[in-house]
Amino acid sequence: MALNSINDSFVTALAAQLPSDSLRVPDPRYLEEPRGRFFAQGGILALPRSAEEVSIILRACTKAKISVVPYGGGTGLVGGQVIADGPEPLILSLERLNRVRAIHALENVIVVEAGTILADVQSAAEAVDRLFPLSLAAEGSAQIGGNLATNAGGVNVLRYGNARDLCLGLEAVLPNGDIWNGLTRLRKDNTGYDLRNLLIGSEGSLGIITAAALKLYPRPSSRVTALLAVPTPSAALELLALVRSQVGEAVSAFELIHQQGVEFVAQTLPDVRIPLDQVPDWSVLIDLGLGALGEANSVLEDVLADAAEKGLVTDGVIAQSETQRNMIWSLREHIPAANKRIGAIASHDISLPLEELPKFIDLAGQKLARVGDFRINCFGHLGDGNLHYNVFPSVGESRDDYSSQRSDISRLVHDLVHEFGGSFSAEHGVGRLKAKDLERYADPVRLQAMRAIKNTLDPYGIMNPGAVLRAD
Repeated sequence: MALNSINDSFVTALAAQLPSDSLRVPDPRYLEEPRGRFFAQGGILALPRSAEEVSIILRACTKAKISVVPYGGGTGLVGGQVIADGPEPLILSLERLNRVRAIHALENVIVVEAGTILADVQSAAEAVDRLFPLSLAAEGSAQIGGNLATNAGGVNVLRYGNARDLCLGLEAVLPNGDIWNGLTRLRKDNTGYDLRNLLIGSEGSLGIITAAALKLYPRPSSRVTALLAVPTPSAALELLALVRSQVGEAVSAFELIHQQGVEFVAQTLPDVRIPLDQVPDWSVLIDLGLGALGEANSVLEDVLADAAEKGLVTDGVIAQSETQRNMIWSLREHIPAANKRIGAIASHDISLPLEELPKFIDLAGQKLARVGDFRINCFGHLGDGNLHYNVFPSVGESRDDYSSQRSDISRLVHDLVHEFGGSFSAEHGVGRLKAKDLERYADPVRLQAMRAIKNTLDPYGIMNPGAVLRAD
């Protein structure tokens, strides 16, 4: 069924049901995603303060058949927060739903509203000596509702899981305006279909998350970070297996870094210090956190002595202070910013079975070399199989010189990922950028079931049309 454009009578009727400052014309920050690939139409911006106000808005939009684009921190990288085509949408920003409703330290649970900035959730947990482990580059502006809507990953997935794994319950508003009061703090609730996990990762295409009950963890009493040179990605995987065999689940992060990424940082961000004197072809950043039963530095030193003897580590630095730890992490965290300054032809957020990663890296490089002269920055969360595989122009050329090849390059990479049993979207979601990829690679039975769920919960297709599933 066709969606309608916003008109003055709709705005007047909706405004009469909401506080006086709830509707406005959106300013430019709501109309563009970070990479500048998608530019939204103006429409109208709604700024509710409660689930009840979200309910009023969705009920009105369903009745008038007006499309709704949920907006969190605006940090998504697949175009899920902007819509460029079709009738002008209502942009629904959750930024005013930003309260910490409750902290249950003894239960290791925090209840927050969807517009709460991720860094503020982390700080609220730290204030009661707890850890909320979801951590990613945009945590200073990303909102927890968006993190859940995209099932965000980040650097600590290896130990703590994705956003989905950190959520116990949700409060959400369905497209017809019904409010689902699912803010349970229970660890066990085996009572039928799991609506929570249906909404998490749906990117606002099935409803609006307005609050969440999240898991907290004890803060590790001893932590250590190291940057280690490894001969190959295969050696990095062997090192991961060795470390985990000796310290179990204490490994919080295990990041693969390619020489190209370090060179990009040195070229574009000269104030960022490089911890190793000689930049190796491959290195790993490892972050280890122990409780009261061990001292992380000495434990890691023992493991690395064994690793060096096996030829898995050829050089490295172990942080001896918080300053050194921050320096190591700063290098990793600035790689995306350096990438942006260089300008990628095509960026890929992929995941593969761990054993297939080295073969993929070798074969993808060979296939791309047959297509053209590219620089490849392959880095990311090796411990959970998630790589950011980004293709850049050769020295002296611009990504615009390769614009005609962008789609073919991504097709090559994603086809190979699919052949290896991987995913074309590891942690950034599908959005509008990858909706065609979902149709190409998804199991057809799964795709049919997804469409049936969408049609049942959102029969008029008002919720973020074109995101995840392409609009008819």
